[in-house]
Amino acid sequence: MSLQPTAALAAPVLNTERPQDGPLADALIDRAFGPGRFVKVSERVREFAAFAPELSFCAWRDGRLVGVVRQWRVRAGETPVVFLGPIAVESDERSGGVGGLLVEAACQAAKAAGETAIVLVGDEPYFGRWGFSAALAKDVRLPGPVDPRRTLGVAFTAGGERLAGMVRPL
Repeated sequence: MSLQPTAALAAPVLNTERPQDGPLADALIDRAFGPGRFVKVSERVREFAAFAPELSFCAWRDGRLVGVVRQWRVRAGETPVVFLGPIAVESDERSGGVGGLLVEAACQAAKAAGETAIVLVGDEPYFGRWGFSAALAKDVRLPGPVDPRRTLGVAFTAGGERLAGMVRPL
């Protein structure tokens, strides 16, 4: 018996999030993070942030939602910025590059839209490949406790390189 090598999966199709995608995206986020996500500081931000569906993406493979990244409009001090998160990928699709494609699409969309910067809570070793750093966001404050090494930012304009202050509504 010989085994045939499996063909590499084609990249998923990415689309901006549409209203009808919301329930599927919410269910995926719930599966990925569980109920513990509601106590995280990122959820406090999303409670007052303005959802930006045109900067948020769903990844589809064969008609199945396999990943989602959402972005929100807020201010860091007086500077309008985008807050990225959550990013969720189906468990059977993790380590296949779907998350990276979503982050890249989100960053490109924010930059193309003329946004100043993106701020997120995450791991610098992962998000650093898209230019995110704790150094850029060292003076950004979030509405709750968070390890300051996990508050990351990437700037698209000179104003984004001087991020400081509390993250708050626009």
